[in-house]
Amino acid sequence: MTARLNDKMRTGLKALLAAGAFIVPLSSSLPSSQAAEVLKGATGKSFVDNFDSFDARRWFISDGWNNGKHQNCTWSKKQVSQSDGKLTLTFEARKLKDRDHVCGEVQTRKRFGYGTYEIRMKAAAGSGLNTGFFSFIGEADKQPHDEIDFEVLGKDPSKVQLNQFVGGKDVGEEKLVPVAGGADQDFHDYAFIWEKDRIRWYVDGKLMGEATDPAKIPTHASKIFMSLWGSDTLKSWMGPFSDTGSPVTAEIDRVAFTALGEKCQFPQSMACKLQAQ
Repeated sequence: MTARLNDKMRTGLKALLAAGAFIVPLSSSLPSSQAAEVLKGATGKSFVDNFDSFDARRWFISDGWNNGKHQNCTWSKKQVSQSDGKLTLTFEARKLKDRDHVCGEVQTRKRFGYGTYEIRMKAAAGSGLNTGFFSFIGEADKQPHDEIDFEVLGKDPSKVQLNQFVGGKDVGEEKLVPVAGGADQDFHDYAFIWEKDRIRWYVDGKLMGEATDPAKIPTHASKIFMSLWGSDTLKSWMGPFSDTGSPVTAEIDRVAFTALGEKCQFPQSMACKLQAQ
């Protein structure tokens, strides 16, 4: 095409625009304006992991430490296992270092930015236990503490908690929302969509929470975590700890990240559902 349009071409172009001929569908893989804004330090690309095997290039298993006095278990690689297309995290009584229990956690080796974060999981039940799926970055990576969470508190697994941290501060918008049938009774789909100007949380495809205050939106590329842990001290939040005497598990069927503006990756994805609207 030439750099200029003649009158006839200009008239035709106006007619096409008026008819909506140049509207790009949401299912397009063209990047959005948000997707073009890549967070500094974000190296992770879109992926889907169905756990047909354990990809040690993607996942790092926490092993040999705890996150502080509030945690009554030591992270152990023995508490993470993969079989039959599922990843299992286990909490049980076994002394390791200065804790009487062991627990399981995995985290991505790379950091991720704006996009859709999704998990299909069956959470653990039990007072004093916490099953989490979240993005996180902090002091261990020499970054401010930013975090976006789904947390199933085992004292009442009929609900899941939504919340976020920005610059090390809990923004004070924790919200408990229902999980139909119970988060511990079956597999459920959880997704949060992180954009520059908002976060949206979905449970089984239904919008359950939204944050739009710029001061309450994380701004640092983060790792993806899945964890099952316990506490003796956070009673007002997680309930009094009760050791059942037998191992407790959380199971994960699928985890995915779809970078903002990229084509969705599997039919059940919230990215697909939103792009189809």
